[in-house]
Amino acid sequence: GYWVDLKSPYVTCDSNYIESVWWILKQFYDKNLIYKGFKVVPYCPRCGTPLSSHEVALGYKDVSDPSIYVKMKLKNENNTYFLVWTTTPWTLISNVALAVGRDIDYVKAQYKDQFFILAEARVKEVLKENYEIVERFKGSQLLNKEYERLFDYVPVDKRAFFVIHGDFVTTEDGTGIVHTAPAFGEDDYIVCKANDLPFVRPVDAAGKFEDIVTDFKGQFVKDADPDVITHVKRRGLLFRSEKFMHSYPHCWRHHTPLIYYARDAWYIRTTSFKDRMVENNSAVNWFPPEIKEGRFGNWLRNNIDWSLSRDRYWGTPLPLWIHEESGEMICVGSREELQKGKMKNGSPVPIDIDLHRPYVDNIVFEKNGKVFTRTPEVIDVWFDSGAMPYAQWHYPFENKDIFERQYPADFICEGVDQTRGWFYSLMAISTFLFGQSPYKNVVVNELVLDGQGRKMSKSLGNVVNPFEMLDQFGADVVRWYLLVNTPVWLPKRFDIEGLTEIKKKFFRPLLETYKFFTLYANIDGFDPREKEIPYPERPEMDRWILSRLQTVVAEVTEHLERYDTTKSGKLIQEFVDQDLSNWYIRLSRRRFWKGEKGFDKSSAYQTLYEILVSLSGLIAPFCPFLSERMYRNLTSDGSSHSISIHLSGFPKTNAAKQNKALEEKMSSPRRVVQLGRALRELKSLKVRQPLSKIIVVTHEVAVRNDVMDFSDIIKSELNVKTIEFITDSGSLVHHKVKPNFKALGPKFGKNVNRVAEVIKGFDTNQVTSIMNNGQTSIHFEGHEYEITKNEVDILHEEKEGLAVQSDGNLTVALDTHLTQELIEEGLAREFINRIQNIRKDAGFEVTERIRIQYSGGSALVAAIQNQKNYIMAETLSVDILAESGNGEFMKTVDINDEEVTISVQRIKN
Repeated sequence: GYWVDLKSPYVTCDSNYIESVWWILKQFYDKNLIYKGFKVVPYCPRCGTPLSSHEVALGYKDVSDPSIYVKMKLKNENNTYFLVWTTTPWTLISNVALAVGRDIDYVKAQYKDQFFILAEARVKEVLKENYEIVERFKGSQLLNKEYERLFDYVPVDKRAFFVIHGDFVTTEDGTGIVHTAPAFGEDDYIVCKANDLPFVRPVDAAGKFEDIVTDFKGQFVKDADPDVITHVKRRGLLFRSEKFMHSYPHCWRHHTPLIYYARDAWYIRTTSFKDRMVENNSAVNWFPPEIKEGRFGNWLRNNIDWSLSRDRYWGTPLPLWIHEESGEMICVGSREELQKGKMKNGSPVPIDIDLHRPYVDNIVFEKNGKVFTRTPEVIDVWFDSGAMPYAQWHYPFENKDIFERQYPADFICEGVDQTRGWFYSLMAISTFLFGQSPYKNVVVNELVLDGQGRKMSKSLGNVVNPFEMLDQFGADVVRWYLLVNTPVWLPKRFDIEGLTEIKKKFFRPLLETYKFFTLYANIDGFDPREKEIPYPERPEMDRWILSRLQTVVAEVTEHLERYDTTKSGKLIQEFVDQDLSNWYIRLSRRRFWKGEKGFDKSSAYQTLYEILVSLSGLIAPFCPFLSERMYRNLTSDGSSHSISIHLSGFPKTNAAKQNKALEEKMSSPRRVVQLGRALRELKSLKVRQPLSKIIVVTHEVAVRNDVMDFSDIIKSELNVKTIEFITDSGSLVHHKVKPNFKALGPKFGKNVNRVAEVIKGFDTNQVTSIMNNGQTSIHFEGHEYEITKNEVDILHEEKEGLAVQSDGNLTVALDTHLTQELIEEGLAREFINRIQNIRKDAGFEVTERIRIQYSGGSALVAAIQNQKNYIMAETLSVDILAESGNGEFMKTVDINDEEVTISVQRIKN
């Protein structure tokens, strides 16, 4: 489900959109924040254009690159080399200097029959062993030392190939000596410019070596790495070559490697207002909150000027017209300003001219006898996207009122990569234009991984086809899984079993409840417009579920207002599965089944109707299709409801229908039932097998009273005859203590085994003291010692014929003894279950009466005869006969490992 305003979409290639973008650029220009600079920039040879820092951040990949150590021979020193490390061998062709840190400690080390200069801190890592340090000195002593040029393809017109200082040099990796190629590294360019070194760039705009590099001409630089290494090795100048895994920037469009390349480009001076961006970010609510000061905050604090221009044809043209000789510029901020120019053929500029290339390239301006032509670049597409709050409304040229109503945005969400993409471009433009953040709340979505936590990729064969998931499970199930299973800001392991589990735990009970209501509401002709029964007058069970609804609505609203879909979704899921389906509906079925229509039945219908309509609203943001289907069907009577759940308000809490005391009161009975069900499962006792009693252990009078008030429900749910209350569990279990030797050893040393024998002999009082007071005392060799709860393990052994389990302050026990009468009743209930299944399989209406014939063993016949009236009432049968039958539907079934053939015949009116 994806809700899109197709009547007023924003289209970045629309001329109105471009005009608004031009207006924004004009604001930057008028503040002297747009400039042209010659810099080393991240560059995509395939696109033929530089990329901004936030574009670079979108495309990092882990790759294996060469890692080589090269020997640069010192002039005037025999057999002595600077040892240099690089992961970009192709840049060695453009080397003009070596950089060291003037305060770093360096050594001259003999290795085999050669001498190497490198940082002392890197010697062991690089030379490994069998070396001898023969001299130590500071980096400052190396400055201006000359070395022999590695490659001499490109002539140079200035002094080069000597050692310079670089404050970027470290000893964390490499050798502490950095080879510098000013055309292919930002630090390299700056330090070489400061030292008046020659600029060498024998690489064309396609990232290929020019013809002057004869051995590698026409090769893409990254592809040339192996050949460069071979060339260096053949000359005896390769010390070592390895492979090295690292994160390397790739084009976010083409997924091909970038290079750093010196060239002209246009920039926005975002560094001039980065402090304001940091300040505005502090007012934004980020989900998860650590993004604010972490990933996004760090990005803003380390802001660099925005590389704006792109050497492309398609895109928003940069609205700058330049006089070639003087460098004077005109920036155009609207169509109206464009009218002041003229077409190259002398005709006026059409008012409706398309603001793309080549049309705007044919416009010229004349001023003081000078002709201005447009600079050919287009702008970064991320500037287009960051301009959307304004440009989608053609602001400021029209729709100011609409813009002001919708700005800043209450909420946006995108993937975590957009902290350096859309989130940033929005923030930068808005901070400059209006001095504030363009959004108030941001949810950051993380990646969807495979079931093992790996990124999905074709090479791993672990890609999940989303359309197959939609076909198999439906959009709502997939949406619920993605929104609720784990917080959207955490990496999500996509597991098909998880979808199956959600369908079982949430969608099945919700749909079964919905179908249950519609089935009986249609049979009884329920009309939701009938007079509403006041809440205080409704039965306690109805008041309880309506109160639970109010609590859930309040808690879901609270979590959704914090954009936490996981907690809110799980609250809804628990309400549907535990409160509604497994408690309210289970306990209220007979109220819908019974024939007579009266107060109790009307209250049940009104209550369940209100619950389902409210649930339609609660799940609407998660499950737009199911919620709409439920809502429209439930409200198709022409009542005052909206025509769509998505045009309705979100459910609100009705304080008049909230009763916390009643919710608390229902808590203990539900816990008793949950513990009882768990014990039946533990002991493999079917729920259809009646038991004589359940024993409830509690010291609290309130708990006892609450359980008593709902005793009929508890007995029915657990299929027990009576409930018995006691205050001490001692009569249910044998308590024993076992010595904890690990804890006792340090305390008693060599006597620990003798002390352990004393503990094994604890009487009932000592065990009770340990359990209730956390300690007891023993006498050993004339001394009294305290034994604490941590020094023993307490074991509980159920007494024969009992199954016992505890939850906090509540303990329950089931009496598992089975009398003949209980066994017969259990058989009768199994028989009823098979009849009901046959009715369902045969497609009988729930109101149709039947005649039953059956053949089975003597124990079953006796049980059915003794329970005949009960069975007939439960199955709507007019008679039950122990004989072979020939009814319209026959089936052989298994009841307690005995084969039984059942025949069912509908009774015609």
